[in-house]
Amino acid sequence: MTPSDTSGSPGDGPGRWSDLERPPLNATALRRGLVRPGGLWTEFEVVQATGSTNTDLVTRARAGAPEGAVLVAEEQTAGRGRLDRAWTAPARSGLFFSILLRPADAGVPTERWGWLPLLAGVASAGALSRTAGVDTALKWPNDLLVTVAGEERKFGGILAERAGDAVVIGMGLNVSLRADELPVPTAGSLALADAISTDRDPLLRAVLRSIAQWYGEWCRFEGDPGASGLQESYAAGCATLGRQVRAELPGGRERVGEAVAVDGDGRLVLATEGGVQEPVSAGDIVHLRSVPREQ
Repeated sequence: MTPSDTSGSPGDGPGRWSDLERPPLNATALRRGLVRPGGLWTEFEVVQATGSTNTDLVTRARAGAPEGAVLVAEEQTAGRGRLDRAWTAPARSGLFFSILLRPADAGVPTERWGWLPLLAGVASAGALSRTAGVDTALKWPNDLLVTVAGEERKFGGILAERAGDAVVIGMGLNVSLRADELPVPTAGSLALADAISTDRDPLLRAVLRSIAQWYGEWCRFEGDPGASGLQESYAAGCATLGRQVRAELPGGRERVGEAVAVDGDGRLVLATEGGVQEPVSAGDIVHLRSVPREQ
């Protein structure tokens, strides 16, 4: 199958308007609004379906695709989350896209590239809060949360992959997913969180503009998370901090403690028994209970 751009017209393809509550993205208008001279976004493409936008864009990155390429899919048939977990959702029920960045060109040292998925989280959470009118939060390291019926629910995930001197960041955001479509009971969507809008065009435009703004500032300070304000903003929006958590680490190991900080390397710092502070650089985090913060 040859992927093609959506245009926002009902006559562009068979079956695309089978769900009138989920119209296609208007690729032409989005491209016009996002791809500007001197801006970060240099290419913008929407495809009807693909296995994984990250896989596709990693391949393009290795072939020399420019920084600022954006690939969006109306449907992913083999979407991937962290630890190679599957990510599934009905066509046009969310935003499924990947972006290509080349931070080395801006002089950002490789040891700071681990902040990029956290940067994408901060940028996306802020943009979606403003545009959709819902409170969003970050779960370390790469999840976005909303509140549905009084419970925290994951509605978005971020996956970053290195491709030579480039980084590809993929995002999956549940927008109009209904309760009977949830892949797991702990999932959520903007619609289920009573968003004031589930129009994907302005949501995607806001997210990409916010990422561009944060990325530009981060690069201006050569990836320094403190000087760019990224570390502070991530901590302010992170629902994991101040919580008792269980860190499920590679190799089957576990650590339980209070999440007290995100350090300069983007690692989650746990205060474990005996007052030992231990940084966690990778793993699954399970929120156990809240810990009241001191005033």
